[in-house]
Amino acid sequence: MNEKKGLIHLYIGSGKGKTTAAVGLCVRMRGTGRQVLFAQFLKGQPSAEVEPLRRLGVQVERTDPVKKFIKSMDEEEYSECCRSCRALFERAERALQSGEYGLVALDEVLDAVGHGIIGEEELLRALESRSPTTEAVLTGRNPGQKLCELADYISDMQAVKHPYQKGITARAGIEY
Repeated sequence: MNEKKGLIHLYIGSGKGKTTAAVGLCVRMRGTGRQVLFAQFLKGQPSAEVEPLRRLGVQVERTDPVKKFIKSMDEEEYSECCRSCRALFERAERALQSGEYGLVALDEVLDAVGHGIIGEEELLRALESRSPTTEAVLTGRNPGQKLCELADYISDMQAVKHPYQKGITARAGIEY
C-alpha cells in the first residue's frame, strides 16, 4: 500500500544541493519504469542535468531562460518571465492530476511563489488535487507554513560554507 501513495518532498534552504537532490529522485523514480516530469522554473543558462535526464526518458520542461535576477528586470522582462512560469505551472499541474506520472518535480517553484508569480494557495490546491499515486518534489527557498504542514518530507540545505564566499563563481557540472 505505501508504494502506491504519492508523498510531497520539499528541498529548501539557502544551501547548494536542492536541484541536485530533486534530480537524484527523478533518476531513482525513472529507474522503476514510471514516468517523470522535471519542471524547471526561473533558470538561466542551460544546466548540465537536462540532457542526461532526457536520455533516461524524463520529460524535462523549462521556463524561457531567465537572463537576470527578477529584481533587475524591467516591466516587459518581468511580464514575459511571469507568462513563461505560469504556462509551465499549468502544464505541471495537469501532470500532477493526470495519474500518468510517478513523480513530478517542480524545481525552483518555491522561488516563483516567493516572487508572487505563482500563488501559494494555487500551489497548495495543485498538490492537494494531484493523483494519489503521484509523488511531488518542490525546491527553492522559504516555503510558507501551510506548504510545510502539507509536506511529508522537508530537507533543509543550509549554506555553511560555499566557494562563492571566496569569489569562486558557478562552475559547469557542479553548480549548473
